Amino acid sequence: QVGGFAWEDCGDGKDPVVLKSLSVAPDPISIPGSLRVSAAVSSSKAMASPLKAVLVVEKALGDLWIQLPCIDQLGSCTYNDVCTILDDLIPPGTTCPEPLLTYGIPCHCPFKAGSYSLPASDFDLPDVELPAWMTNGNYRVRAVASSGGQELACVKLAFSLQSQ
Repeated sequence: QVGGFAWEDCGDGKDPVVLKSLSVAPDPISIPGSLRVSAAVSSSKAMASPLKAVLVVEKALGDLWIQLPCIDQLGSCTYNDVCTILDDLIPPGTTCPEPLLTYGIPCHCPFKAGSYSLPASDFDLPDVELPAWMTNGNYRVRAVASSGGQELACVKLAFSLQSQ
């Protein structure tokens, strides 16, 4: 379905980290606005630094999907270590922000193996100055996490954005 929220785990059942469920509302996602997210993930392997993430972000232009470049860490970017980015956002030693804290979801590496689940929780999306190419429209994202050259997880998302 085009223009609706959809997700799929693209790890072919071989990756140690599997996205079991994900729901996001409203659809389209509104910026600024409130985002309600629920998710469940299971991991058979601990994930430690350096944790590489590769994002391919595409935007629909008519019937075509155009890959967006990586500009200011937004778009189709390669992040060589997500762990250091998390440490920059949430200084180590400080408690994880809600609702992660309540549900025992870690916000720093290493991530222990196990099952993590986030019941429906609301997040505020601030009115961020997004570049014009990242505003209204339909998007597809493929995210692959790896460590030491071994794929850990692969997730595909499709969603619509609507900015005020």
